[in-house]
Amino acid sequence: MTEVRPFQEWVVKCVQPCNLACDHCYVYELRDTSWRSKPRFMVEETADRLAARIAEHARKHDLESVRIVLHGGEPLLAGRRRIEHLLSVLQSELRGIARCDISLQSNGTLLDPRWLELFHRYGVSVGVSLDGDRDANDRHRRSKNGRSSHTAVQRGLELLKRPENRALYRGLLCTVDLANDPGSVYAALLAQEPKRVDFLLPHATWEYPPPGHDPRHTPYARWLIEIFERWYSAPRRETRIRLFDNIMDLSLGGEVRSSSVGLAASDVIVVESDGSVELPDSLKAAYEGAAATGMNVFDHDFDTVARFPAVVDARGEGPETLAEECQGCSVVRICGGGLRAHRFHPTTGFANPSVYSADLRVLTTHIRDRVVADVTAMLERAS
Repeated sequence: MTEVRPFQEWVVKCVQPCNLACDHCYVYELRDTSWRSKPRFMVEETADRLAARIAEHARKHDLESVRIVLHGGEPLLAGRRRIEHLLSVLQSELRGIARCDISLQSNGTLLDPRWLELFHRYGVSVGVSLDGDRDANDRHRRSKNGRSSHTAVQRGLELLKRPENRALYRGLLCTVDLANDPGSVYAALLAQEPKRVDFLLPHATWEYPPPGHDPRHTPYARWLIEIFERWYSAPRRETRIRLFDNIMDLSLGGEVRSSSVGLAASDVIVVESDGSVELPDSLKAAYEGAAATGMNVFDHDFDTVARFPAVVDARGEGPETLAEECQGCSVVRICGGGLRAHRFHPTTGFANPSVYSADLRVLTTHIRDRVVADVTAMLERAS
């Protein structure tokens, strides 16, 4: 029987709807519309089966810890009763088997003291999506009636920033928009005092390139490099930026498990509100059904999912799984070819470099050369 590489992170779609209408959302605005046919909320029976399946997988593979990310839509729309049931059953099933790191990714607009009380009880950390100041954020992240979401997000962040809640504040997720000034965006994010910032390139493919796509001038690399230089040159580390941290670690010979950089195999799987098991959500940018596996938590355990050929292909590690152009690249071990979804072309599938390939090469090379030069100089001074 095929050896199984276990999953260690589950993204749980506990709800399908969202209270915002972000026009860059990969769930509602890109190629896949499967959310329309799924139940609005994950019911208790599905939550129970999911928790049992995760515990079964953790026990079988002797996992020390697992990560659970509550996602949507906007997960808080599920309501406290449903969320508490899910948290309770996960805690109960995994007790004595594996540590359970539970987080929730939210737009922040519905956070209130009652939610935070619940999250304190279950140790749930909260990440918030924010694209910068009011103008930058409202360029895409607006309510369904077109109104600004910024004030409501600010209220949620003010709650998270209180001393009694700081331990729950996981950080910020920001989607890169070339129309926004990178320095202003970074300053606005820093004003929210995040422990960590994740920058997300807009999900795009060769069929549907990102706004401003220009491999000759690499505008996405330039945008991120401007922030990197401010962040890296600051007299003290202002926050952690996962993309930069990972590239720096890999540049110095480290190993990083990340879906966006590096050559490590993915350990993430998605469970939808109906219990269906899917590949990472970013694939929804490629085509209808790109993330589907045809499996579910009622009929299939996660070892069966891990052996499924489409899952094995999507989780592939090593440069041999990448396009020939990527295999010969000097930064392939660091860049890792970028996200699988970003490699898609309708005639060649995923056997292509990322649509961001040029940007990733410039960004990765810049950071690698900068940090290696500084470490070399430091070692020379010390010798």
